Amino acid sequence: MGPGQAKRVRHALGLMMMAASPLPLMAQTPPPSPQQEEPILPDSEFEARLPKVGDAPADKKAPLPSIDEWIDRQMPQTSAPAELPPATEPQEERELAAPLPPLDSVQVPLQVATGSSPDEKTQPVAYAVSIEGFGKTGLEDDFRDASALVGGKGRADTAAMVQARAHEDEALAVRLLYSEGYYDATALASLDQSANGSLKAVVSVTPGKRYKIGDIVIHAGPTVPPNLIRDSLPLKTGDFIVAAAVEGAEANVGVKLPENGYPFAKVGQRDILLDPATATGDYTLPVETGPRGSFRGITTAGEKQAFGADHMKVISRFRPGEPYDSRKVDDLRRALVATGLFSSVSVDPVRTNAPGPDGTEYVDLNVTQEAGKPRTLAGELGYGTGQGFRAEGTWTHRNLFPPEGAVIASIIAGTQEQGVTGTFRRSNAGKRDRTFQAGASLNHQNYDAYEAYTAGLNIGWSRQSTPIFQKRWTYSYGAEVLLTNEQVVVDPATADKMRRTYFIGGLPMQLGYDRSNDLLNPTRGFRANLRAEPEGSLQGNFSPYLRATFDLTGYYPLSDGLVIAGRTRIGTISGVARDDIAPSRRIYAGGGGSVRGFGYQQLGPKDVKNDPIGGRSVNEFAVEGRYRFGDYGLVAFVDAGQVYESSIPQFSNIRYGVGVGGRFYTNFGPFRADIAMPVNRQPGESRFTLYIGIGQAF
Repeated sequence: MGPGQAKRVRHALGLMMMAASPLPLMAQTPPPSPQQEEPILPDSEFEARLPKVGDAPADKKAPLPSIDEWIDRQMPQTSAPAELPPATEPQEERELAAPLPPLDSVQVPLQVATGSSPDEKTQPVAYAVSIEGFGKTGLEDDFRDASALVGGKGRADTAAMVQARAHEDEALAVRLLYSEGYYDATALASLDQSANGSLKAVVSVTPGKRYKIGDIVIHAGPTVPPNLIRDSLPLKTGDFIVAAAVEGAEANVGVKLPENGYPFAKVGQRDILLDPATATGDYTLPVETGPRGSFRGITTAGEKQAFGADHMKVISRFRPGEPYDSRKVDDLRRALVATGLFSSVSVDPVRTNAPGPDGTEYVDLNVTQEAGKPRTLAGELGYGTGQGFRAEGTWTHRNLFPPEGAVIASIIAGTQEQGVTGTFRRSNAGKRDRTFQAGASLNHQNYDAYEAYTAGLNIGWSRQSTPIFQKRWTYSYGAEVLLTNEQVVVDPATADKMRRTYFIGGLPMQLGYDRSNDLLNPTRGFRANLRAEPEGSLQGNFSPYLRATFDLTGYYPLSDGLVIAGRTRIGTISGVARDDIAPSRRIYAGGGGSVRGFGYQQLGPKDVKNDPIGGRSVNEFAVEGRYRFGDYGLVAFVDAGQVYESSIPQFSNIRYGVGVGGRFYTNFGPFRADIAMPVNRQPGESRFTLYIGIGQAF
């Protein structure tokens, strides 16, 4: 490119362009001058051998003899023709006498063709690599990461392979330099062989001038607001022409236009005119904005549909007549995926050519759906000292009563707990993210603290987080009725027990606030949760009381792999004496989700047989160091807590447990195994406790 001569850069801004070395001119030499050579036959003998007119056949129409016959007649007959070899001739001579096969049919072994032995192995070629000229461009590390020569680690099967790698690296160097605006860049690779036979590949680059953006011109129709496209293109005159920055800026235009009412906008092919004299490039970008749109309705398509457009309108976050916003379209797509009812689903804008408000055109959203398998089987298995083994299996039909009407059946089989539960759940029940649920359960629990046979009915509404939509605010409210027959300690001093039946009604409520960065495995942020349940006995005179707990957890990363996690819990039951509360409704502490180092429900007041009898308040604290390396992790923790007979936590006589654990991280959460021991162990307490489950302790 000569001085003052401009060139255009399109498409990937030179990323696909390669430097082409000019072909060398071939030297031309004059043809040799003719030399006097002796004739093969003297003229007189040549004339004598020409056929005479009288030698012509009598029949002038007879065919001429073949050239072979004519030659035979001209050759002097000096001896009799040789006879064929006898039949008893040796095999070698017969093979020599046989006609030769065609040359194309002969296959020469590679070892013979190259003069090497069939058993001889090709010796690898060792070489060194030298890279020169990148200087202050900062691209040498990127070049080395992608280099074919460097990637070969100094070994190749043949010298030709080294040469091929060198040519690849020439093109690579030019592409990298072009991508950063060095459009005059050249690269040359050479192979040098020293006197001792060592081979060295040298890649020498010359970056040249680095070009900057000159004038910026956008060819597009009017937009609302007027500078929408230019404001969405983060390029400035004087910036270096960096391919990634230019492509990222154009992608931003392609995103911002649909977010601001232009669903059918198309970013055209850029044109950059380079001027070597000023080392600048004038940038031109054509954009087709298409019509400005507003939402109208939803249509559906697909042979197997989970539910129709009416329910999709409940899930969507836009109203007809609102300006088109692709973020709300993406939100609808994610919400449909979160239902778990589709094997595939897409949401695309469709032109209607119908006039909308404020000069817009109505746009419909077409949902192409394919319903997935609605039934699932799931299982959960865990073990805790004092709680034993516990296995739970669940069968779910997620859309038995469309739209999103699920039926869930579960069964619990454990060493100390057994039960069955049936639940009906409707998601997005009349409103986005609102869930209605009703269920019934039969359960048997047999722990050191109590033994209970319980039947229950419950109904409730909630807004909960999901792995796709982790919500900041969550809530639930509802009602439940329990009929439970339990073994009760009449006198802690004697441990005398009797069975008693309780009929309980409650109004459970919960409010949560989540600022953590992950639902299953948080590494920063915090969570707060308040649960309150006014309840009381429905036998005889109604005697209400309040059960309430407050939980706060926090997560602080010290490094990429190390996180400090902390938890505190405070709980109370007020308005009733402990002995008037069913043992299964009292407060307990100890176990894998509470204070590790102690058995399940083993903290707090106990009877004379050292069995827990529960209390009316609790305080718990925990701090945990979590170190992760790859899919594995190690944990060290200190837990503390105590249960009190009073309704107000006393923060006294706190017991501590310390331990370590391991984690194996999966897509659905970490697999957890913890072992802990109590500090200042008391008689009857275990030396250590083991907890196995899925998910972090908190």
